[in-house]
Amino acid sequence: MKTITFKDRVRLYVTAGKGGDGCVAFRREKYVPLGGPSGGDGGHGGSVFLEASPHANSLLDLYYRPHQKAEPGGAGQNKDRHGRNGEDLVLKVPCGTVALDHDTGLRLGEVISEGDRVCIAKGGRGGLGNIHFATSSHQAPRESTPGTEGEQRTVTLELKLVADVGLVGYPNAGKSTLLRRLTNAQPKVASYPFTTLNPIIGILVNEDYRTLKVADIPGLIDGAHEGAGLGHDFLRHIERTDFLVWVIDMAGVDGRNPVDDYRGLMHELTEYNEELGQRPHILVANKMDLPEAADNLAEFKRETGLDPLPISADSGEQVESLKHKLFSELFPSIDAASSSSSTPDSSER
Repeated sequence: MKTITFKDRVRLYVTAGKGGDGCVAFRREKYVPLGGPSGGDGGHGGSVFLEASPHANSLLDLYYRPHQKAEPGGAGQNKDRHGRNGEDLVLKVPCGTVALDHDTGLRLGEVISEGDRVCIAKGGRGGLGNIHFATSSHQAPRESTPGTEGEQRTVTLELKLVADVGLVGYPNAGKSTLLRRLTNAQPKVASYPFTTLNPIIGILVNEDYRTLKVADIPGLIDGAHEGAGLGHDFLRHIERTDFLVWVIDMAGVDGRNPVDDYRGLMHELTEYNEELGQRPHILVANKMDLPEAADNLAEFKRETGLDPLPISADSGEQVESLKHKLFSELFPSIDAASSSSSTPDSSER
């Protein structure tokens, strides 16, 4: 079975098109002995753009084709004819892609929604033909200007996934199994940590056909905010999720302490970006089908004062409850309207 690699950071070497040269030409018509200059301008070179596309889910194509070049402009021609403008090069990338100048770190722009565009290399301008240099005292100019070079730039592309819900937690907390239960995604599941090395998105579908994009974010470790482990590669993808599900291994399968995991998760998120600690979320106590989980949950409630939703992603216990909570949190106005319409008003009682 062929393995498909996910790429969320690539380096590109882009060259915009050179502008076409201006033309030196003169009218040579039978009955116009002093026809004068007629050299046209060169065409402009094509620029290089990024465009957000919902059909692109990785930067893999650009990883294998890092050198990209737009079309140059055509040279000006006789009879004041303008050279052909070079065609722009439009690179389709996933929604949520950020472009940075590799050498300076300058942020060139980002594309978030479908159809968003950003120019990462501007095409050169076409040169002027000799028709522009004619004056009353200089009626047969042989001057023209060459087209300017297009921008050359080394660009770093970074993908920050755009998802409605992000699953976060320590390695082996059961996020991949939960994603399988909630959506149609098929992430790798195994009894060892770091089975998910790249973010995976699945689509959660409600009975009324509403959908949510759910991302399984790779597991973090202590010190992730400083770059340890998957570090910033993990945390970067959380920034564009609207809602978080904090998945805690309540059974402590790998000898972990659920209370320490919760506090460590809060620490890593807030140290990377203080706003992440305040982002709307649901706290989930996973692996409640295992015997140690019940005692650990009681201790967790005493220590933290929190009441997480107990589930088992493996057996499916309470996963439906989690699904309904996610839709009610992210579509509150719809659910409120639905509940009010199902309740008879006083005139009908």
